[in-house]
Amino acid sequence: MKKSTIILSMLLPFMVNAQDDLVKKLETNKSDSSKKKFVFTNKINLENSSVKNQGSSGTCWSYSTNSFLESEMARMGKKPIDIAEIYTARCVYIDKADNYVRMHGAVSWGDGGSCHDVINMYAKYGVVPQSVYTGLNYGTTKNKFGEMQAILKGMLDAIVRNPNGKLTPNWKTAFQRVLDTYLGEYPETFQWEGKEYTPKTFAQKYVGIDPKDYVELSSFSDKPYYEQTILMVPDNWSWDKVYNVKMNDITDAIDYALDNGYTVAWATDVSEKYFSWKNGVAFVPEKEWEDMEEDEQKVLFNGPKPERKITAKMRQEAFDNYSTTDDHGMHIVGSATDQSGREYYMVKNSWGEKNDYKGYIYVTKAYVKYKTTAFLVHKNGLPKELKNKLGLR
Repeated sequence: MKKSTIILSMLLPFMVNAQDDLVKKLETNKSDSSKKKFVFTNKINLENSSVKNQGSSGTCWSYSTNSFLESEMARMGKKPIDIAEIYTARCVYIDKADNYVRMHGAVSWGDGGSCHDVINMYAKYGVVPQSVYTGLNYGTTKNKFGEMQAILKGMLDAIVRNPNGKLTPNWKTAFQRVLDTYLGEYPETFQWEGKEYTPKTFAQKYVGIDPKDYVELSSFSDKPYYEQTILMVPDNWSWDKVYNVKMNDITDAIDYALDNGYTVAWATDVSEKYFSWKNGVAFVPEKEWEDMEEDEQKVLFNGPKPERKITAKMRQEAFDNYSTTDDHGMHIVGSATDQSGREYYMVKNSWGEKNDYKGYIYVTKAYVKYKTTAFLVHKNGLPKELKNKLGLR
């Protein structure tokens, strides 16, 4: 066995449980009086579905972007349905496995994905309602993917080692059988409101969005602006491209979208001490955590604090030195101000309702400029000037 394979096998349990560890760490970052000291006034609160819990799985990208699609249904005047997040994830695992084998294991493996994965899977495989495909086929009430992912990774690594000297096509069938066992069999057809659908016809005829209408953007100062570039994060296993825009375009675009009734699927870094899930607040303090005195750390969330002015240089440096990592996907559904007049985005998460705002978090514009890794929106939710620069019609 190759040394790299041994190391990956040893690290897999930690990779699988990374989301759990992140949530536990963020839950401890709490000031007792936080909710009393932050007074939020919601300005925009667009229709969105109930808060979900992704459980012990790194499927935030599926929960956040399918929540986004549910809001898109509402925006289009349709009755939203609860879309099966794990059906989308299962489809990704199939395509990701093919990519992993073709690349001889030289790409990342795990639950992770990106906003565009949901749109790509929608176009290729369709969607189903949650009641048709829960993904809970092994005796749990919440996702718990550690055992399944360990088995899938071990199987794929064995296939990559190619013990027969020539791969057979049977490995794909064997891989899908493991998914069937843990998540449930692929629903070829199903009944919904008295009609029979396949996942693809349900996507086309019932949900009714056009995948070509959705665009993903980010901002990197080392790449040409207003052109497409590969999103260089490990979870972009499909090497999809994003439109590269200037830093201020991020919040300008999100503001325009919300003002015009469009929500936004958002990928970001949540590893910073000033992202507090328990408190339901994220901002960028003037000092880094390690530069603060202990007394400053203790009162960090006891009300609004001055923020750093974010620059494109700061943003790029944080991405380059791993201070900004592609940790998590959420759903921006509105905007608000605090008692000082500072503007925030209201963001729906998928870690259940166990925080001060029952599953939502208020995030400042400075944080979004600094820590966004990508965001996805309907192309008509972009300002006209920005659309023209990107060549979108």
